[in-house]
Amino acid sequence: MVEHNSSLPASAPAELAIADVLGLSRNPAFDPTRLRGVEFAELARISRYRLFANALVAMFAVSVFAPLIGLLIVTPWAGVLGFVLYNTRQTDMLLVEPRQRPGGGAHERAQHLNAVAAAVCWLVALILFPWLADGAQQTTMLLVVLVLMMCSTFVFSTAPLSVVIYNAIMGLGASASLATQGAWHAACATILFTIASLVGIIQVRTIFLKVRIAEATVSEKEEVVSLLLREFEENEADWLWEIDPARRLRAVSPRFAFALGRSQEDTEGKPLLEMIAGRGWDTGQFPPSLHDLAERLKNRENFSNMLVQVSIHGAERWWELSGTPMRDEQGRFTGFRGVGSDVTEQRNSSEKIAYLARFDTLTQLPNRLQLTEALGEALAYASQWRTRCALLMVDLDRFKSVNDSLGHMTGDKLLAQVSARLQSLMGENELCGRLGGDEFAIVVRDASAPGSIGQLAKRVIERLSEPYLVDHHTLYVGASVGSAEGPRDGNSVEELMRNADLALYRAKDDGGGEHCRFEPALHASAEERRQLEVALRKALGRNEMVLHYQPVVDAHSESVVSFEALVRWNSAEHGFVSPGKFIPLAEDTRLIVPIGQWVMRRACEEARYWPDHVKVNVNVSPEQLLEPGFHGEVLEALAATGLKPERLEIEVTESIFLRDASVARNALEQVMALGCSVALDDFGTGYSSLGYLRKLRFSTIKVDRTFVQGAAQGSAESLAIINAVVAMAKSLKMTTTAEGVETVEESELIRNLGCDKIQGYYFGRPMTAEDARRLFVLPHERRA
Repeated sequence: MVEHNSSLPASAPAELAIADVLGLSRNPAFDPTRLRGVEFAELARISRYRLFANALVAMFAVSVFAPLIGLLIVTPWAGVLGFVLYNTRQTDMLLVEPRQRPGGGAHERAQHLNAVAAAVCWLVALILFPWLADGAQQTTMLLVVLVLMMCSTFVFSTAPLSVVIYNAIMGLGASASLATQGAWHAACATILFTIASLVGIIQVRTIFLKVRIAEATVSEKEEVVSLLLREFEENEADWLWEIDPARRLRAVSPRFAFALGRSQEDTEGKPLLEMIAGRGWDTGQFPPSLHDLAERLKNRENFSNMLVQVSIHGAERWWELSGTPMRDEQGRFTGFRGVGSDVTEQRNSSEKIAYLARFDTLTQLPNRLQLTEALGEALAYASQWRTRCALLMVDLDRFKSVNDSLGHMTGDKLLAQVSARLQSLMGENELCGRLGGDEFAIVVRDASAPGSIGQLAKRVIERLSEPYLVDHHTLYVGASVGSAEGPRDGNSVEELMRNADLALYRAKDDGGGEHCRFEPALHASAEERRQLEVALRKALGRNEMVLHYQPVVDAHSESVVSFEALVRWNSAEHGFVSPGKFIPLAEDTRLIVPIGQWVMRRACEEARYWPDHVKVNVNVSPEQLLEPGFHGEVLEALAATGLKPERLEIEVTESIFLRDASVARNALEQVMALGCSVALDDFGTGYSSLGYLRKLRFSTIKVDRTFVQGAAQGSAESLAIINAVVAMAKSLKMTTTAEGVETVEESELIRNLGCDKIQGYYFGRPMTAEDARRLFVLPHERRA
């Protein structure tokens, strides 16, 4: 790595602070003491000149005043001045010799003291000599002092502050002397001269420093360039190349010969293009980059970082070349010289990065970036030729259950098979890609043919719904498709993707396995959903939620054994909102978690007003159950309300086991350890598995109302299912609850089939807390 002196500025600064100029600052960005090292070499010569000039002026002063006041006065003064000048010379010589140079600021302090002593000597002569001579030659002595001040302004010094001190003392002393004699005008003029000399010192020093900085910067850059060239020559990845006017190689370096795969002797004098063209040299079939290089060489043009495809012993490589035409002193062209490097690995890496930026690594399909580009091109094509394009959003049904039950590796392998099936359905007019997760998209460039989008969506759904074999597992997942056509359903990529996504959401909402086209009404549905979500987020804070309670009775005695707590929402903006509408929204937005916590606490509070044998059933969403602190929430609700654990029954559906079966099981086991019971709701309507019943001891199995109604209508299948569930529950020491009983006939049928408990409108609709309490006061009003 090339290093350089960072104490010097990169270039001469436009302005220097006075403190920096005088050496008063300790600015890390500008350290003048580092510059003074280059001044010391000249100090011996300048110091000698200064000593000679002061001695000459002193001899002149002695010659003028010796006849007037005598040698007895002038000679001691000259001796003291000579001693000061000698001491100043010795201090300067210490700075010239690096081994004897004082450390820190000692040399600066010595120079300052010498400057003060010299200035005092001359002030003594200025004031004393004319006074002893009765005013004779006063003007002459004043001119001598001013001349010394003027010369000092332009005299080189490694300590500019000492020059400032010297001139300031002499100038102020001279002004004071003139003022005591009543020569006010001359005193003012001397002060102005002193100020001008001080400003001059600073300006001269500033210019001097800037020149030194510039010289140091140039020297540093030359050193850096030299080091870089040396480092470049030692770098095995690069080489220097040179050709003559006939484009033949000359002065071939060992590394360049190695890059060519030949010896230096074998390449010297050979045509450059022949060496790097490979078999193309005989056929004349060159890559475009070689043609470009040949043109630059022919036209004698500069080129920089040109990427050239070369062939070295049959192997394709990529070189990066830079070259400059050379000319002699007469301006005649003498060839090219340049640098080069092999960038094959870097280019391959760049191509891989470019591929990763546009393709999905798991499925090898185009990713979102490439899909949006293709959709933009399709929209432009449709606008230009007055046709239609289309975007189909494809989402897998039941994919999450595969991920959760079999793991992400199995899910990834399934996605790879899905992508292969999608790719097999694509023609030249379609491009499919992966947006992320289990969501794919298809861009149709020309969708003008009537019914073509519906037919494509049907083929996609049918093909993706066929069974998959992954790791010895036979998997079944379906697909839902939402489509939007451009420019009818959107003039921009964003608008078309948003509308296709709305259509996909409707298809999923309708149960999946369907294709839904975008309709403007979907915007209204999406807006309504958005407004409902906003209102739902505020519902608990506004006390808009309320619990209703539906009784569950003993099948034989018809006495109330429990109530199922059912949440209701009466919104200030939307009025009464159906649970079938806001519960799925709450689950999608995870608002079901705080709502479920509120339901748990409120239901336990209300159950305290019921007889001790009556339980409260609380439905728990998978989102709520899988929360890490669910067990703590149940415990907190029981502790806060004082309700006995055995009076709380948690109702869950089979869907909880499709998310994370182990977490769900652990959470329910912790709740059961508290003494609470757990009921399995809607058994038989979902992904039923007897494994759930074997691994977890439920207290109750609830038979869905569809089987009850089917049995009442004489359905043999429904009767068989109810009989099987009742028999299984009894063998596992579980109770059964039949839901949706609405008539006396259904009640009798369920009782005869052996169900333990009955729930339905026949025995009571969901009612307010007050009405539920009244049932125990007026038992004969039990039926609604």
